[in-house]
Amino acid sequence: MVPDLALAGWLRLTHVPGIGGETQRRLLRAFGGPDKIFSADPGALANTIGPERARRLLETDTTSAIQAALAWGSESDHAIVTLGSPEYPAALLEIPDPPTVLYVNGRVELLRRAAISVVGSRNPTPQGAANASRFAAALAQSGLAVVSGLAHGIDAAAHRGVLETEGDTIAVIGTGIDRIYPAAHRDLAREIVRRGCIVSEFPLGTPAIAGNFPRRNRLISGLSLGTLVVEAAVDSGSLITARLAAEQGREVFAIPGSIHSPLSRGSHALIKQGAKLVETVQDILDELNYDTPVGPALTDTPQNHPVQSDTVLEHLGFDPCSIDTLAARTQLPIDTLSTRLLQLELEGRLSCLPGGFVQRLCAQ
Repeated sequence: MVPDLALAGWLRLTHVPGIGGETQRRLLRAFGGPDKIFSADPGALANTIGPERARRLLETDTTSAIQAALAWGSESDHAIVTLGSPEYPAALLEIPDPPTVLYVNGRVELLRRAAISVVGSRNPTPQGAANASRFAAALAQSGLAVVSGLAHGIDAAAHRGVLETEGDTIAVIGTGIDRIYPAAHRDLAREIVRRGCIVSEFPLGTPAIAGNFPRRNRLISGLSLGTLVVEAAVDSGSLITARLAAEQGREVFAIPGSIHSPLSRGSHALIKQGAKLVETVQDILDELNYDTPVGPALTDTPQNHPVQSDTVLEHLGFDPCSIDTLAARTQLPIDTLSTRLLQLELEGRLSCLPGGFVQRLCAQ
């Protein structure tokens, strides 16, 4: 880790209001490390970033924020990684706007591992959540760290899928590292810290602000060899991550879905734009040229499971369907159909959706 005295300079650079990442990098290119920036001639600083920013840089008191960050970083399993640290992830050095400082809770060494990100809707279908969990688990078993954003829906399903297989996962968050958003994921966050790590570029105490999440997304894609979009509407934030991945020269993958589902339209748009259509985990590994032994854990993805024949399931298909429509297809009385649907739900073969709809799930 960077010694406290040197680290304090990096923290000071990132805690001055109005001195954002682009300005920080301009100063680092012009003067070198933070010690040289803060000892530079004020006129030279003004020529580089303008007089108002130079004055703010030199006069803003950041002592209490720096002390709080240093205290946080001194705790077990906490790390503050700077652009000058050997622990800084090499993958982020390849993107146009690498963060100056990263706060890491958990296994900091994971930041330098080969990784893939898994993202998607905050309100997925049951099948979408199952796909996220299974694909993430198989990718982790292949030796890749799985990166996501700790959000509701696909993100959480991906993290949990990895944790269930004792794999490695990285959560990149859009708040200060000392705040967990959404609060409902505090237990999940604790488990991620145990097995993997949580990462933030934002100072301690930073709340959940909408504008910070696109910034977070560039780190999700930047840490990864590629980004897998499991399920996404056309206005989904996960499409921002996919766009950033493409701009960063990373691979973009998408799982297709029903042509009738709004949550498939974003994924289908990505495929039309050149994203790799994914049916199995091996599709991803092949595209990445990632050399790993292929066994049942990698090829036994949801699409490859044979489904036991069942009249109701055959008529249901794989799209969400109303119970009334299913009754018309099967010609079964509603009470008989309802009983069978309950049995199938208990068996984990379908899920009940709001509005009286049901959806088939791939067999376990």
